[in-house]
Amino acid sequence: MAEKACVKRLQKEYRALCKEPVSHVIARPSPNDILEWHYVLEGSEGTPFAGGYYYGKIKFPPEYPFKPPGISMTTPNGRFMTQKKICLSMSDFHPESWNPMWSASSILTGLLSFMMDNSPTTGSVNTTDAEKQCLAKASLAFNCKNTTFRKLFPEYVEKYEEQRLSEQPAVEKQPVAARQEANPLLDKNGKREELQRVEKPKEDVKQVKKQSFPTWMLVLLVSFVGLVMALPLLQL
Repeated sequence: MAEKACVKRLQKEYRALCKEPVSHVIARPSPNDILEWHYVLEGSEGTPFAGGYYYGKIKFPPEYPFKPPGISMTTPNGRFMTQKKICLSMSDFHPESWNPMWSASSILTGLLSFMMDNSPTTGSVNTTDAEKQCLAKASLAFNCKNTTFRKLFPEYVEKYEEQRLSEQPAVEKQPVAARQEANPLLDKNGKREELQRVEKPKEDVKQVKKQSFPTWMLVLLVSFVGLVMALPLLQL
């Protein structure tokens, strides 16, 4: 259980962080545990991490600020191992170098700076810039699969949904009316309709042809023929 002084210190630091945010960093305590903070580092432009969103945790000891916290990263990043403690002068790997004057803001700033560096340390990995760029591109999608991340950072979930929409084909994003105008084979729901050619059976066509000759003309023709044949008999 956290000491009273530790809780007050962390609450004060969180208010200060909200008032004066650290560039490219967002951090929030767990709703159920003030000792567990969750953070997101945004990759800096001009680095292989640009466009990446790196989610991780800071676990403060109950004796904080007199003892340093443990720091880990959850998102695959190409710089640090995931789910492993990162060795920093501000982490519990080096309690001898810890300064009680340092704060959560100082820790996050130092972590971001160290991530952009290439210095090896316990928990670091060696990857190419291309691998880091690939992981940066996939980072937001990876994070959004994490339930805790979705609850604590809804703004990033919204950003991810916007990215997904922007990556859809332009035709699918057009209003249905515009798509219907461009393609008359689309129904009112924007779905394609299959038009079938309706052809009358050959027998029906023959019947139509037969019925196309007027009946009254047929009667008149028969009467005329009968009259012509009857004329010789009338002359007798």
